[in-house]
Amino acid sequence: MAEMYKNIETPVMNLLDDCLIHIFQQLDIRIDRDSFGLTCRRWLHIQNTSRRSVKLCCSVTTYGSSRLTQGSFNVSAFHVYKLLTRFPYLTSLSLSGCTELPDSGLSQLEFFGSSLQSLCLACCFQITDTGFSLVASGCSNLKSVDLYRCNITDIGLTAIAKSCLSLQTVNLSYCTKISDCGVRFLSQKCRQLRSLVMSHCRSITGSGFNGCSETLVHVEADSCKLEPDGISGLVSGGGLEYLNLSGLFWSIHGDGLARIGQGSAVHLRVLNLRMCRDATNEAIMMISKGCPALQEWSLAFCHEITITGWVAIGWNCNNLEVLHVNRCRNFCDGGLQALQDGCKNLSKLHMNHCVRVTQLAVESFKCRRSSVVISQEEAVHIFPSFNFTDGNG
Repeated sequence: MAEMYKNIETPVMNLLDDCLIHIFQQLDIRIDRDSFGLTCRRWLHIQNTSRRSVKLCCSVTTYGSSRLTQGSFNVSAFHVYKLLTRFPYLTSLSLSGCTELPDSGLSQLEFFGSSLQSLCLACCFQITDTGFSLVASGCSNLKSVDLYRCNITDIGLTAIAKSCLSLQTVNLSYCTKISDCGVRFLSQKCRQLRSLVMSHCRSITGSGFNGCSETLVHVEADSCKLEPDGISGLVSGGGLEYLNLSGLFWSIHGDGLARIGQGSAVHLRVLNLRMCRDATNEAIMMISKGCPALQEWSLAFCHEITITGWVAIGWNCNNLEVLHVNRCRNFCDGGLQALQDGCKNLSKLHMNHCVRVTQLAVESFKCRRSSVVISQEEAVHIFPSFNFTDGNG
């Protein structure tokens, strides 16, 4: 009986590849998708060519710290070669945490990288500018690239910026060899750039942003050494909606942070100035007037702000919904009164460890503004309510 049916093909085996691809794409249960290629070699080929995203299971990175958890084996150039030849039409690839991967491991991107839109090389410590040049030559359609803690220099970044003109999201956190020169090339060449993370890049002063594209809406530059002219450059495009300047590594002199409020940041919705301890009343007044769209503002640990600054916020920030004033030494009953009388859209106030605010003032505020939630839990970070990462990432 087995011999009788051995050579009989079922109707589904006569379907064209396009039909099989459509069937595979409609499978929404992972076990079904994984089992699809077990049917025969033809179906395995359909499965492989339909794969669009790969994230190596051995790579787990803890962002924002130095801890890195690796898998049980080191990913080599051979492993990446096999991966790219098996899945030739990937749009998203993550090699995050492949700490021993050499430049040669990226050589196949020259042949199989044209469809990639998202590439993560976070903590690939052995990749040099030679490897990033391979990325540039093979992945011209990249929209998102994550280079967290990589050893890239201005040379490698320039190569990527020249070739990947469609870049929208770039992560350069802890890329300590990047300077204003590389950022300038990225800003000028990639005119679709929407989100740039450059936290802890202390060689960047911000001058490379002068004349940046209006598409730039999200910038994280915490723990950097931005200068006043650099801040002006950051907002010069006019489209910025999210800006994180927490923990600046310099003392603000003259207009400093006031540059944010000089007319180019009218669309700014989220501003993080946490631990900018030298933020002055003058800067706060300029920002409150020049950034009418502000919805969330962190001034935690900003000790120089006095009643004048708090009154300016209450009077001008009519769209403000969330305000962080944790541990502000000069936030007092008068400042709370100013917020009570103004900030008509305020819905949440973080004011942990504000020692100059009395309980009587707090109770009065709660009575007059019962809709505002006063949080006693210290909010260390603020996050945007919008996401700029590429959909394929």
